[in-house]
Amino acid sequence: MKAGLMFADRVTTVSPNYAREIATHEFGCGLDGVIRGRGTAVRGIINGIDDTVWNPAADTAIAQRYDAERLAGKMVCRSALQAELGLALDEKSLLLTIVSRLTAQKGLDLLLAALPVLVRAGVQLAVQGTGEPALEAAFRMAQQAHPGRVHVHIGYDEARAHRLVAGADVIAVPSRFEPCGLTQLYGLRYGTLPVVRRVGGLADTVADDVGLAARASPTGFVFDEATHTALERAVLRAV
Repeated sequence: MKAGLMFADRVTTVSPNYAREIATHEFGCGLDGVIRGRGTAVRGIINGIDDTVWNPAADTAIAQRYDAERLAGKMVCRSALQAELGLALDEKSLLLTIVSRLTAQKGLDLLLAALPVLVRAGVQLAVQGTGEPALEAAFRMAQQAHPGRVHVHIGYDEARAHRLVAGADVIAVPSRFEPCGLTQLYGLRYGTLPVVRRVGGLADTVADDVGLAARASPTGFVFDEATHTALERAVLRAV
């Protein structure tokens, strides 16, 4: 790895912010000095999605197609998702989804810690993913503790993933580190607002209008600390 970083003509990663992060002690994993030594030979190019596969105007997996000019179909997708997953048919609740590997890197233990507060605030949660056995078990327990408010599917189903993205109000990516991330890009494509931690490519692709890096045209909700209280505050702002 070190030889490759030192002798390659160029070094790229999947977002500009992550290219800067790996030059720091926190994210460099012992190779930050090598990265800093390469200077401008290191750069990040933001990752992308296939916007023909992930396209709500042509998606055959969702309950009703829609686009930015015709958003009524998104509400149909939302109600259909609630019915499919056995969630309460509550128009006023905030429906939050997770489509992710279930790992500590993804910050999903933070979501579990925040969940009691969020459920009391009226949030519904739908999860799809596989990963660390302890997290899988904890999410199953959360579903048992909050019937009608939490649904968990351990596994991966591509069509279900499309329905989860289309039917949600917000999609969470509370990662501890994230070179780029695709989930928030799927959310943006489907008008599903991302709730993300300000790291890696999440910081490059999701704009918020609060905090030190506030931008004029927000596209989601961003938090900084890797704590459940910071995640809670971001989701409650979304509520």
